[in-house]
Amino acid sequence: MMFSRRALLLVPTSLWAQGDDDAVRADRVWRWPRDHGAHPGARNEWWYATGWLEPPADAPPIGFQMTFFRHRTGLAASLPGRFAPRQLLFAHAALSDVGAQRHWQLQRLQRWSGDEAARDVHARRTDTDVRLGPWWLRRSGDSPGGRYDSEVGGAHAAFKLTLQLQATQPVLLQGQGGHSRKGPLPQQASHYYSLPHLRVRARVERDARPLALQGHAWLDHEWSDEYMPPGAVGWDWFGINLDDGGALMGFRLRRADGSSLWSGGTHRSADGRVRTFDDGELRFTPQRSWTSPATQARYPVHWQLATPAGTFDLRALMDAQELDGRSSNGAVYWEGLSDLLDARGRRVGRGYLEMTGYVKPLAM
Repeated sequence: MMFSRRALLLVPTSLWAQGDDDAVRADRVWRWPRDHGAHPGARNEWWYATGWLEPPADAPPIGFQMTFFRHRTGLAASLPGRFAPRQLLFAHAALSDVGAQRHWQLQRLQRWSGDEAARDVHARRTDTDVRLGPWWLRRSGDSPGGRYDSEVGGAHAAFKLTLQLQATQPVLLQGQGGHSRKGPLPQQASHYYSLPHLRVRARVERDARPLALQGHAWLDHEWSDEYMPPGAVGWDWFGINLDDGGALMGFRLRRADGSSLWSGGTHRSADGRVRTFDDGELRFTPQRSWTSPATQARYPVHWQLATPAGTFDLRALMDAQELDGRSSNGAVYWEGLSDLLDARGRRVGRGYLEMTGYVKPLAM
C-alpha cells in the first residue's frame, strides 16, 4: 500500500516502534534512561510516587501520592490525527494530613493520540516525561536514578503540589531482574522497578497558604499487558522505606474470599543485598478494618505481615485514605501513609499501603 508524505506525517512517531522494546519478557536487557520513559505498546503503565513530608515543630507528617497512568485502548490504531484516542492518560494526587485527620484528592484524564511531539498531552519514550496539561512529571540526570520534578493540582483545585524527588540509592529491580510475576502463567507479569529513599523537597499550597517542606518518598515504574490473573479481584501492596536505609516491598493478588492467589516481594538490606520473595513466602493477615462511609467498602488498615525478612505489623497512620477515581480510570482504592512496626511495637519503617478491589472487582 502506498502512503502519501502527508499521511506519514499524521502518524505518531511512537507507533512505529512498539515491538519488542515494549514487550514484557523475562530476558529483558534494561536500558537507561530509555526505560524510565513510556512503553506505549504495553497495555498498562504507571509512574507512582508516595511519601511523606515533615512539618515543623514535630507535627505529624503529611502523606502524599502522585501517580501518572497510561493505558493503550486498542482503538483507532489506523486513524490519523492528534485526536484519535489510541491512549488514555490519567493522573491521581492525594494529601493525607495526619495531624488534622484530613484527606484531599485530585484526578485528571486526557486522551492521547500517541504523538510524542504533542506539547500539552504526552508520555515520551526517551525518559520520564509525562504531561496532562498543567499536570506533569519529568526526570533529569545521567544516573539511572536521577531527579524527578512534578506539579499537580492548581489554583482552583483542593491543593497544588510541587515536588522535587532526588534519588539517593540505585534502582531496585523487582522480581527476577525486573520481571515481576503476577500469576502462574508466563504472560501474567510486569516489568517493575523502584526507587526507595528519595529525598523530597515540596511546596504545598492550600487555601493560599504555601508551605515549603522536606521529606522522603518511594517511586515505582511498572508496565504490563496482563497484570491480573483470572480469579483475582484486586491486590494489596506496600512499599516501605526502612529506617536503617533498607527497603521492603510486598504484594499479593487477592481472590474474592480474601485468600491470596499470587504473592511476591523484595527486601534490600542497608548494605545492598537483595532477597526476592517467591509466591507463597509472603502472608497478609488482617488485624483491624475501617469501613468507608462513602462506598461502604471495608479495608484492613492494620495488617500482620509474615515475610522472609521478618514478621511485622503494618498500621495506617489514619483510616480515611480512600481515593475515588471513578471519574478518571474508574477505580476506587485505599492508598495511605503507614508505619511498619517490629514484634516489640517499635517503628522500623514508613511508607505506603495500597488496597484495590474492595468496592468491586478491579478491571484493568
